[in-house]
Amino acid sequence: MKTAILTGASRGIGLEIVKRLIAMDYRVYGLARSFESTDFSHENFVPVQCDVQDTEKLIKAVGDIEEKEPEIHLLVNNAGLGYFGPHEQIPVKGIQAMVRTNLEAPLILCRLLLRSLKKSRGTIISISSVTAKKISTHGCAYAATKAGLSHFLNSLFEEVRKYGVKVTTIHPDMTKTGFYDNLDFTYEEEADAVLMAEQVADAVEYVLRGGDNLVINDITLRPQKNRIRRKTAKRDDGV
Repeated sequence: MKTAILTGASRGIGLEIVKRLIAMDYRVYGLARSFESTDFSHENFVPVQCDVQDTEKLIKAVGDIEEKEPEIHLLVNNAGLGYFGPHEQIPVKGIQAMVRTNLEAPLILCRLLLRSLKKSRGTIISISSVTAKKISTHGCAYAATKAGLSHFLNSLFEEVRKYGVKVTTIHPDMTKTGFYDNLDFTYEEEADAVLMAEQVADAVEYVLRGGDNLVINDITLRPQKNRIRRKTAKRDDGV
């Protein structure tokens, strides 16, 4: 049985990847701030309560896992956070949180686990965003964190490929998850206008089932239609 560490494991894309990895005979250590709303349990799913923005706790969590497991075969950087709107309206703390969650934490996790992954000739899979590849006028800071992540991973692959470590970045477009619950826009409910979290898990499985000689560096997932639905603003009188 192989061992995986995955962030953002409590719901959405992360939880779907957890389920898929377990079906592929992985033991998954899933990191998340809270698992109170996670309606899933399995003997090979080990929830680890940890906010990836808390660097000290993140380092300790990884160290504790490495003490229990002789080898780590897979790191999945999935945790993500987004604030959207005109840049002058984005809270400063929101910018800091995006940088720490979307960019800093994956950099730190790769740093902490590279020796283990070199030993196992393992894989790093990171969930970036299609916004990393285009101009985003409604979320330029978010797009910048994802673009930074994608660029880092491209460079990291060139550094570690000689050790047998594989590096893949998945760039999903709008996916039907709770990511949009507190944003001023969301996906359309039309079946061909939004991705499903299971389809991102499909991409992860595709990467992991490739041959030993094959590295899939980049996957971009897009729905057939490009549709965004703006949410109706709430009125102050409660209507």
